[in-house]
Amino acid sequence: MRDHARPTRRKEILQMAVIAFLTAFASEIKVIPFNGELFRFGLGSISFFLYILIRPPRSLIQTGIMTGVVVVLLRVAGDGMSGHLELAESVREHLPAFAFYFIYAAGLHLLIKRFPQTSPLRLGGLAAFVELAGNTTEHLIRSVWVAHYSFGMGEWLLLIGVAIIRNYFAIGLYSALIVNEQKKRIQEMMEVNSGLYTETLYIEKSMKHIEQVTLASHDLYQKLKTDGLAAYSRQALSIAQEIHEVKKDAQRVLTGLTKLNRPDSKNNYQLSELLRFVVNANGTYAEYLGKQVSFQVDSTIDMETDSATALLALINNLVANAVEAMPAEGQVRIAAKMDEGQLVIRVQDTGKGIPEDLLPIIFEPGFTTKYNEQGVAATGIGLSHAKDIVKSLEGTIEVQSNGQGTVFTIALPCKNIQKRVE
Repeated sequence: MRDHARPTRRKEILQMAVIAFLTAFASEIKVIPFNGELFRFGLGSISFFLYILIRPPRSLIQTGIMTGVVVVLLRVAGDGMSGHLELAESVREHLPAFAFYFIYAAGLHLLIKRFPQTSPLRLGGLAAFVELAGNTTEHLIRSVWVAHYSFGMGEWLLLIGVAIIRNYFAIGLYSALIVNEQKKRIQEMMEVNSGLYTETLYIEKSMKHIEQVTLASHDLYQKLKTDGLAAYSRQALSIAQEIHEVKKDAQRVLTGLTKLNRPDSKNNYQLSELLRFVVNANGTYAEYLGKQVSFQVDSTIDMETDSATALLALINNLVANAVEAMPAEGQVRIAAKMDEGQLVIRVQDTGKGIPEDLLPIIFEPGFTTKYNEQGVAATGIGLSHAKDIVKSLEGTIEVQSNGQGTVFTIALPCKNIQKRVE
């Protein structure tokens, strides 16, 4: 236990030291508002508060103490190098800053402990109050130790205004970072869900085939048995039983995927969000393939859909195919519009196109034009899967290709994909 505790403690001390030094250096970016005083407004408190919001240390009070000490030492060292003040006088002038960081940290500790789930608006206001208390204490100590200075209404308003601005600025930066991170996680989650949805459809299709093969094997068993071919009939029955076991395993996997990918309120997204997810994901995919592909989205409609996973899997499949069909560079255009109660989506690329004689069979399982360097064909299940999704949504999918690119046009009834208002 002791061996484990020591590295943990070292990490805590290192984290506090990082906060302290970042705050100390940030505090040197400053404005001195009151003539004749070393009282300053800097970026130190913003840096301190922001770091605490992003990665709270285990002990805020200890962090505040260390930060106050480092700030004072850095300022005293600066005076020593410039020869501006004697050591004793420099310590006396800068020591009140320690009081500010101690009070600020202690106040934030009480706030977070008492209001752990408070709103950003309320937290910013409470933090501003704590900073005002710290600034007031620092100024009172400084006015007693260094120089007597009486505050007027203007000075108090300045202290209040700066406290509000600095803390809400930190809250704003933190919120922006969190929102951006949440968007990334949502996109990753949607990509995973669309992949699970795809696998679910594949397994459902496979189970239908397994059921058909099982029935055929059992019929063969019955016929062989009737014809007196006992050995062959037992073999046919054994095959049917083995296939049935495969079906049960597939059913268990399908049940697990269905639970992971079950629809809920979080599956409601705007069409514009899904198109943005597709562009971002395939932009990364194009870079991975070493291609320069530009994406253009032209949409005259936006809607909230409760079939986000299916739509994302469908559009992403077509756009990924378009990226793969590109030479070294090209363009993919995604267009969306409403036409007579249907959502019409067009995915157009500037790739090599599809030969005319292959157009009638591209949606059949097993079709592919993709081969690796060893000449091994891809699985060829992408477009057949896209057609299955369209069919499940009671829509249509068409393809056109003239040797200078390909256009897929999907038409889906809005009633089957648009979120219903209850």
